[in-house]
Amino acid sequence: MIGSKGKYALVTGASSGIGYELAKLLAKDGKDIVAVARSRDKLEELKREIEGKYGTKVKVLAKDLADPKAPREIFSELEKGKIGVDVLVNNAGYGVYGMFLETDLQQELDMIQVNAVALMHLTKLFVRGMVKDKSGYILNAASLCAFLPTPREAVYCSTKSFVRHFSEALANELQGTGVKVSCLCVGLAKTEFQKRAHMENCRAVQRKMMDAAVVAEAGYKALKKGKLIEIPGLIYKFAPWFARLAPRGVVLRVVRSQHEPV
Repeated sequence: MIGSKGKYALVTGASSGIGYELAKLLAKDGKDIVAVARSRDKLEELKREIEGKYGTKVKVLAKDLADPKAPREIFSELEKGKIGVDVLVNNAGYGVYGMFLETDLQQELDMIQVNAVALMHLTKLFVRGMVKDKSGYILNAASLCAFLPTPREAVYCSTKSFVRHFSEALANELQGTGVKVSCLCVGLAKTEFQKRAHMENCRAVQRKMMDAAVVAEAGYKALKKGKLIEIPGLIYKFAPWFARLAPRGVVLRVVRSQHEPV
């Protein structure tokens, strides 16, 4: 188990996909969970499953991180309940697919709030306690898009670039404090992401995708080891090299071709 026995792991986006799998891995390892997502019903299902199977405790918080007040509300509610957090998994996020001229502004503003602002806000609120205790773990979910400017996902890839750079810089700042930061950069995984982003007809998602449980396990192992950047899947590990070494025009053409509708 990572962290202290008496403290919890907070997992956002815990109701499905990679967040759901990460919550189960933490619970299997003996960690009590604070599960955050929009759907209370799905969170209650997760609570029953984890408590019944692993015997660890699950506190459910139904919050929409698109609401700027949500991070502070989460922190205050846990503080009031004297629930300490020494593992923070910032997994919640979603995409908006389409040409920037045509996509919905409010959806993109909400996405920035969830993918970047709420992640930073929650980290700011919880990391100080971790540093004070000289122990803690933070796992931020980014994307392969964090390395690649992605036409038809212009705003989404920008939020994930923020997450990656924020994670790298924060990890450097926290050296010697006992707090470890990891960033999970996911390629294509079988989750609800594609459906919510309305990108089922995107060429890239027609390919075979990684199982969410496999991705979560890679992220959890990286977190336990204190590995800063984890890219699950051998084929995806070449993306940063391609992004760094190929001419920018070539990178954009290749990525654009994979994100066109079919």
